[in-house]
Order: sequence, then C-alpha cells, then structure tokens
Amino acid sequence: MVFLSVSPYWGKAQYAPAAGQPGTTAIRKDSSIFVAWATGCEVVRGPVDITDPDGEKASYGDETDALGMAQGNSADVVSLGDGGQATLTFDVQIADGDGWDFAVFENALNDTFLELAFVQVSSNGVDFYTFPAISLTQDSTQVPAFGQVDCTRIDNLAGKYRQGYGTPFDLAVFCECGHPDLQHITHVRIVDAVGCIDDEYATFDSQGHKINDPWPTPFETGGFDLDAVGVIHTSGSGIHDREMSFVVCPNPFEERFTVKLTNGNKVSLSLYSPDRLLLMQKETTSVAAFDLPFSPPGIYFLEMNDGKNVFVGKIIKSK
Repeated sequence: MVFLSVSPYWGKAQYAPAAGQPGTTAIRKDSSIFVAWATGCEVVRGPVDITDPDGEKASYGDETDALGMAQGNSADVVSLGDGGQATLTFDVQIADGDGWDFAVFENALNDTFLELAFVQVSSNGVDFYTFPAISLTQDSTQVPAFGQVDCTRIDNLAGKYRQGYGTPFDLAVFCECGHPDLQHITHVRIVDAVGCIDDEYATFDSQGHKINDPWPTPFETGGFDLDAVGVIHTSGSGIHDREMSFVVCPNPFEERFTVKLTNGNKVSLSLYSPDRLLLMQKETTSVAAFDLPFSPPGIYFLEMNDGKNVFVGKIIKSK
C-alpha cells in the first residue's frame, strides 16, 4: 500500500473503509475463506487504567473465548486491558499465500468505537515480528472512553472493523526482512495498543504517530476485546489451483522451482520480478522448471494462462 504524505498527517483519510462499504477489506466471520481457527491461547492481562499499573486488571472472559470460530457478539470475548496481550496457537501452520493470510476479530459494537491492537507473528514462539501499523488519527485531543475513531485512518491494526468482521493481515509485508519463516507461522500475538496520548503512557505506530483510541476504559472489559483469529492460508508443498490443476514447488525456493501440470492442458507461464518486470515465459503441458540462481530474494509473480483461466500466484525466493 502506498502512503501519501499529507500535512498534518491526520488531514486526509487513506485506508480501507468500514465493513459493508465499497473497498473495505473486512471479512465476515462466516466466510468460506477461513480454513482453521486458533486452538490455543495464553493471555497476559493489562490494567484497566495504565496510569495505575498495579491496580485492577481487565478480567472479562478467559482464554477459551478466543478459541474457535468468531462469534461476533460482546459476550464471547477475552478482554486484554491496557497493554495486555494474547498469544494464540493453531493446529495448522499459517503460510503466506495469495492475498490475506489470516484475520483478527474484535467486538466493536459499531464502525467507530474501535479499540485497537498490534499484531505480531512468530515461526518459533520466541521471536515475534510486528506488522507495520499506521494510525493517522489526530493526537492533540484524547479520544474519550466512548469516543469515535475513523477506520479509514487505520492500517494493519486489529480492531479496525466492527464485531462479526475480521481485520485481515498479509504476511508478505515481512518478505524483505527474511523473518519469520513465512510458510510456517506457529504463533499470532495480539497486543493492546494503549490509546492514551499522554507521553508517559502512549504507544506508537510504525511511523512514530501516537495511537489515539477510546481511553480511559476503567472497566473489567478494558482494552482490546479478542473474539477470534481465523486462518486463510496454511503451509503446504507449494501454491496450487484446483481449476487449472497444477502445483508449484518448492515455495519458498532458493534457486529453482518447478511447475507441474496434472490435466494435460497447454499452459503459458510468465514469471515477473518483484517490481513486475517480465523475466521469462514458457509453455508446457506437463513440467516446467524456472532457474533464478543469481536473482535477489523477494516476492516473484507467476502468471498461468490456459486460454480459459488465468491464475497469478506469489513465489518467494528466500536466498
């Protein structure tokens, strides 16, 4: 996503609109795109008021409320409190596929009362990497406890959408740094973004902006209220498409990957560089190999056309 500079930075909306509006990225909880849900959860509660860190902790719900399919209501959630976190595990490993890879659900009652959280992922349960979140909400006036936040000024923060709709995340944003293992994500961590704009307690987005959301919330339900995490893409031997009957593997690759066709149809293959320049083209009815020993690591794009269907998949060069 391209970031357009504005002055001041909160002066112009830039990101996807609310659920149900044209251009939204919100995904319904009952979408067939989800193939798995979290099966384990460990919660570390934060206080209901960050200015009293040793005071009352958020207490609503428990770990089991974050497991399984999103419920889309206010009852079946676990509240994290200011700065609290939940670490989720799965019976599958999440992988970087074509487009969104997983989604996080919160319980906002409408499109503007938004409690936000950072999202982190790990492929070993030890080293976590944070999605580059952006909040363009003004930070000169505190959003009050029951105030409003414009979701078009928020990107890569969980809680962007109302209950019943997940905020999606694409693992491809981590490709350039080489970590974590994008085909074997084992843990997703949700960390409440403290919405206080006081310098002593503020949390910041990836561009150094203070995150301003409803605060204080001195209730048992304080902080981010986690409903569920749904998985869209899982690890496998490579990308595949049932309609065109092919498989590409390995993915990620180091120097070479192979396209194998299984229906005997003639297919035109076009490989594009990370900046969308055409690198090579091939035609085959069975097997085609692509060698890129001296090309830089990153995301490459493979287009396949059999005259009736066109498929474009992401191929990751790891070294």
